[in-house]
Amino acid sequence: MSFIDHLNHCNTWNSQAFFPFYVNGERLGWTRHAVAELLACDFNSDFALINSAAPQLQWKSAPATFNDRTDAMTAISDALVTRQLLPALHSEYYPVTPNERGNAQFLIDRACAPLFGIRTFGQHINGFIRRDSELLLWIARRSPNRRNHPNLLDNTVAGGLPWGLSLRDNVRKECWEEATIPAALADQARPVGAITYCHATTTGLKPDVMYCYDLELPDEFVPQCNDDEVAEFLLCPIEQVIEYVRETQEFKLNCNLVLIDFFIRQGYINPDDPDYLNLITRLRSPLP
Repeated sequence: MSFIDHLNHCNTWNSQAFFPFYVNGERLGWTRHAVAELLACDFNSDFALINSAAPQLQWKSAPATFNDRTDAMTAISDALVTRQLLPALHSEYYPVTPNERGNAQFLIDRACAPLFGIRTFGQHINGFIRRDSELLLWIARRSPNRRNHPNLLDNTVAGGLPWGLSLRDNVRKECWEEATIPAALADQARPVGAITYCHATTTGLKPDVMYCYDLELPDEFVPQCNDDEVAEFLLCPIEQVIEYVRETQEFKLNCNLVLIDFFIRQGYINPDDPDYLNLITRLRSPLP
């Protein structure tokens, strides 16, 4: 394993395996060939696979307004669960946008977003303390009953960015739910940039934007989970976290990228590393 292996793993997708997903003449996502063909066949009143020099999946029955499109996509998502194309919905809604969150064309359930290759947004927080000259990170271990990536290590706080919440309000919400960090302390989380990657799954595509934050916590503060998403928190010297990331696959896939970015900013990965420039560039890969 190496740091660059994690970036390679997160950015595994081949555009030839997907059809672009269009709504009213605008590309909003990507669908696997088999998914596009199924939608065009089983939902042919809603979707059409346009066969041309550049094939594309079109949502031909998409209503004209934001709210009507959202309602129609919710009904389609329910039907996808009924037909067992999706295991279950999250009842958490993400904006469907070609670029920024503010340019949303409609909303889609979080569980359905990868099926259509919709760009999604999340927030990840590195909680750390300093003891004399030592830097220690609070690491979360995901609960064994999580739907995705159970038992893997995670950033201190991490979560999706749903519609209807500002970035600051969502940081407060996630900090309280996942680590019992009060709002006054969560407000000290310092935005340090964003990471992008595009990862192919067996059924879809995840072009993701992760807003990253650093939060220096009081030495006496011990995070505790307020919901059932975290099994435990571990306070680890940064050297140990670096070894986990560099040598293992103990962390949830995209959390490695957040930590690699932290190591670079803290000077633990420096220009002497032969992959230094490649890491910096690829942590912010252009999204399709």
